[in-house]
Amino acid sequence: MPLFEIFVLAAIQGFTEFLPVSSSGHLRVVSDIMGLSENTLVMDVAVHVGTLFAVALYFWRDLFFMISGVASAARGRRHDGGKLAGYLIIATIPVAAAGYFGQSLIENSLRTIEIVGWTTIGFGLLLFVADRTGMKILKLDHMNLPNAVVIGLAQMLALVPGTSRSGITITAARFLGYERTEAARFSMLLSIPAIAGAGLLIGMRVIESGDPVLTRGALIAAGLSFITALAAIALFLRWLRFAGFGPFVVYRLALGGLLLAWAYGAF
Repeated sequence: MPLFEIFVLAAIQGFTEFLPVSSSGHLRVVSDIMGLSENTLVMDVAVHVGTLFAVALYFWRDLFFMISGVASAARGRRHDGGKLAGYLIIATIPVAAAGYFGQSLIENSLRTIEIVGWTTIGFGLLLFVADRTGMKILKLDHMNLPNAVVIGLAQMLALVPGTSRSGITITAARFLGYERTEAARFSMLLSIPAIAGAGLLIGMRVIESGDPVLTRGALIAAGLSFITALAAIALFLRWLRFAGFGPFVVYRLALGGLLLAWAYGAF
C-alpha cells in the first residue's frame, strides 16, 4: 500500500474512532472517492493497535482502577473498580455475539453507500434528540447492570457502517440521563474490549493467511492512528465540558446528504 494511502487511512481511523461520526463509514467513503487500494489485514491490525494504545494511555487511571478492582474481587473483596470492569464486559457481550454470527451479512450486504448515508443521517438525528431530551444527572459512579445492558445492546447497531460505535453508545447513555462527558467516557472505555476483540480477530486472520509480516507501513499506520486518536480523545472531551453534540449532528446531516446525493446519481 502506498505511503500516502497509509497516512490517509490511519489518520481517518485514528481521528474518527472516538468521535460520534463513524470511523468505518468514513473509511468506506474515502476509499471509494479517492480510489484507494483495499486495506490489508496487517494494516487493519496496525490501526486497531494504534487506537487501542491511545485510549488505554488516556484512561490509564481508569484501567488501573478496574484492574485493582478485579484483583480485589479475586480476593473476595468488593471494589467499585471491579464493578465497572464487569459492566464493560457485560456491555461488550451483545456486540461480540452479533459480530461473530453476523459477520458475513455485515461485510457483504451492509456496506453500501446508500446504507452509510441513511445511517449517518438517522443516527445523527437520534443523537440530537438524546442530547436535547436526556437528563444530565448521572455520572459513571451511577452505572448499573440494566444501564450497561442497554448501552451494550445499542452498541450492536454500530456493526452497520455509518452508525458510529461512539455515537450510538453515547446516544444510549444520554437517553439514560448520563452527563455528556460521562457518557463519552463510558463509551471510550467500552471501546477498549471492542477494539481489542476486533484487532484479535483480524490478527488471527493475518496468522491464518500465512503472511504476518510487520511492515514499515504497518508501523507508520499504528503510530499515526495512535497520535490522531489521542488528540481526538483529548479535544473531544474538552469540547464536551463546554458544549454539546450539535456540530457533530450538523456534520453528519451534511455528510449523509452528500452521500445519498452521490448514491442516487445527483452528481
